[in-house]
Amino acid sequence: MQTTDYKVDFESLSWQSPMEGVRFKAYEHAGRRLRLVEFAREFVEPDWCAKGHIGYVLEGTLEVNFDGNRIAYEPGDGLFIPEGEQHRHKAKVLTAFVRLVLVEDA
Repeated sequence: MQTTDYKVDFESLSWQSPMEGVRFKAYEHAGRRLRLVEFAREFVEPDWCAKGHIGYVLEGTLEVNFDGNRIAYEPGDGLFIPEGEQHRHKAKVLTAFVRLVLVEDA
């Protein structure tokens, strides 16, 4: 491993947009992924998500619906959503956009 591998330069990474209203930059190493994610107000999650998420909100407000139980995440909030159907969720952007960092299995 080179010492340059210790720093992720998000400026040098390209944006990817898997669906309308969301884009991200990702760095992967040794089975882990670090993503800088931006959600626009237009983002609509098509289905319930059962993936696990660990992250930190940088800007904006994100509401996550856990099968009727809604929690708002604001700048400075961390989120830890375990994987599994019992933790299924849908996100909704409450501000113009939301920017957060997510750590995931690749």
